[in-house]
Amino acid sequence: MLRKADLPPCPIALTIGLIGNKWKLHILRELILLGPRHFGELLRALPGISKKVLTESLRGLEADGLITRTLHATKPPTVEYALSPLGRTLLPLFDSMAAWGETYRAAAGS
Repeated sequence: MLRKADLPPCPIALTIGLIGNKWKLHILRELILLGPRHFGELLRALPGISKKVLTESLRGLEADGLITRTLHATKPPTVEYALSPLGRTLLPLFDSMAAWGETYRAAAGS
């Protein structure tokens, strides 16, 4: 997590900085819609993402406190990613984006 002094003063710029890249948004969408996911499930759900980019994005989201990573002691070990309590506060933002997308789709169809 960034130190408060390192955060941009504009809250919109801060939000975009945390979740504003293509893959982070899609990862969060998957976790919001489908709940906790394993690495392989996320990889299959996100066509076009490489293992490297998925790993980097998951590490960034975890470092920023938006997701949790749980290691399960199975053979082989499995890792599960889920929204953190802070990440769950993004739900209204994603609901608003979905509503706006539907509004845009309706306007574009006329």
